[in-house]
Amino acid sequence: MRRWNGWGDESQDMELTTSALNMIEGILGTAKALPAVNLEQAIADIPATRLPDHPLFTTDSETRLRHACGQSFPDLLDMRKGVFRNVPDGVALPQTGEQVQELLQWAIKKKVDVVPYGGGTSVVGHLSPETTKTPYISIAMTRMNKLMDIDETSQIATFGAGTNGPELEAQLAAKGFTLGHFPQSWELSTVGGWVVTRSSGQQSIRYGRIEQLFAGGTLETPKGQLIIPTFPASSAGPDLRELVLGSEGRLGILTEVKVRITRLPEVEQFHTIFMPDWDSAVAAVQKIAQLKIPLSMLRLSNTKETASSLQLSVPAERLAKFERILKFLGVRENKCMLTFGLTGTKAQTSASRAQCWKILKAHGGVKFKDKALGDKWKEGRYKSPYLRGPLFDEGYAVDTFETAMDWSKLSGYMDEVEVNIEAALAHQNVRIHAFTHLSHVYPQGSSAYTTYMFPCAETSEATLARWGIIKKIACETIVKHGGTISHQHGVGRDHAAYMEAEKGPLGMDILHNIFDHIDPSQRMNPGVLIPKR
Repeated sequence: MRRWNGWGDESQDMELTTSALNMIEGILGTAKALPAVNLEQAIADIPATRLPDHPLFTTDSETRLRHACGQSFPDLLDMRKGVFRNVPDGVALPQTGEQVQELLQWAIKKKVDVVPYGGGTSVVGHLSPETTKTPYISIAMTRMNKLMDIDETSQIATFGAGTNGPELEAQLAAKGFTLGHFPQSWELSTVGGWVVTRSSGQQSIRYGRIEQLFAGGTLETPKGQLIIPTFPASSAGPDLRELVLGSEGRLGILTEVKVRITRLPEVEQFHTIFMPDWDSAVAAVQKIAQLKIPLSMLRLSNTKETASSLQLSVPAERLAKFERILKFLGVRENKCMLTFGLTGTKAQTSASRAQCWKILKAHGGVKFKDKALGDKWKEGRYKSPYLRGPLFDEGYAVDTFETAMDWSKLSGYMDEVEVNIEAALAHQNVRIHAFTHLSHVYPQGSSAYTTYMFPCAETSEATLARWGIIKKIACETIVKHGGTISHQHGVGRDHAAYMEAEKGPLGMDILHNIFDHIDPSQRMNPGVLIPKR
């Protein structure tokens, strides 16, 4: 059963070790958990629906509660206190594109807003409308989760847009294929959600981001059905795929997704090594990316994230021994942890490993149980979000933000971002702990993904205010250094105010005009991506 008030499945739990909790208390001080309600209490407070009965949706209170929000920080606070900013008046679970179109036309006629719901994993406010004045329905794609067709010759597979990561890969693996798209939300998020938020999987160096994998599909819009055919390439004007990619529900609802697949690899390995310091590590990573060595992934943690990750995951006695060995090998307190993936044939992976290690060694890289540590990273690659619940139970809030920018801009950003974040609540005498990694690297530049923790305030409202201060400073720092407001999470409502800094006034006007043409009554996920007008 999906956890109603946090991340993931109820059967999956993560506990904070004593050493991890001691580390956090040592940095942030002691904290007090916010009160939390149980499911029954939360259901009892769900307001009555404002809509009449309809054969294609339910108005059941628990179902509406479970589709009331995603996994953004404000969402998480709402779920824990059991008081939601907005709750859908109905939840539809369509099985066909025709049913989706029927729901859209009904919503337009009845002046009801529409919020698409995929895996419910949004961390930037895609699923919680700001106003309660207008009734809305959540159209959940859960039942459209099948492999509909596979063209093995062209290596194109067609899926229902509600197919989540495990369902998709299992259906492909049965036929000897993989999509290779593995975001951290992979267990829960859906192929349709990946497309409309421009998702990036952890092994995107090999397989590509979702924009390289998305070949075509079907979008149900208020103006009718848009079918995007597949081509290996085309010079026939602007690519309509690009309108759908990153559209975040503003144009319509993606019902069928055609994706480019590949044969299952012969070999897949992950290795973790340690670099002596950040500058050496970045220089090595940049060289690997610009030489286009065919890895499948490359992730580099800065010194603070390296120390925090080791302290959070390794018991104190084992960690002390591990640190002594690393010091003997030549890496000390400024060390940075780097993990890279090798995927392909035996010959390909062997050659890539040799090329990669030659560069890393030249920049001071050190191996120690690199394969075992890489295997441990693979085992825990989807587990980090599960820590949010246990941290909240101890009174500590945690959230993330991410960007991408050119290499020439990255150094200045890295010098400033954590300093700005950790000083954000100094006027309240509240400490913050922030650390960063590069999760996706390109010849041109890199993503930068920052995690931060701070103690909760006395109330949910005051805690949300603390988060709002940090969020504003984070976004302003990104914009100042010329980064994108989102590399992989999408824009949602949390980042919409910063879109114009990236697109410019004319670009925003173009987007408004496109959305107004397709959805003149502005019923499709209003407030997401760009402000409603």
